[in-house]
Amino acid sequence: MDAIYLLFILILSIFVGFELIHKVPATLHTPLMSGANAISGITVVGAITISGGPLDQYATYLGAFAVFLATINVVGGYLVTDRMLAMFKKKEG
Repeated sequence: MDAIYLLFILILSIFVGFELIHKVPATLHTPLMSGANAISGITVVGAITISGGPLDQYATYLGAFAVFLATINVVGGYLVTDRMLAMFKKKEG
């Protein structure tokens, strides 16, 4: 029964997230991505905690996979944000 509630929360969060992102103007996507990267950094810390804890093997593998995905999100978001901010720097010459 708990799985049904968790699935409902997941589906609801997907719809709410899609609606929020869909209504954000294009000029605000970079600051929004920076905030999402901070949240993904928190996800990395939580996933490391899960993967290194004294839990069963399934939780360890799932935690390691979460570390991998969240790290890709943080690094990719940082690179995109850095590239976007470089467009606003003054060009020399």
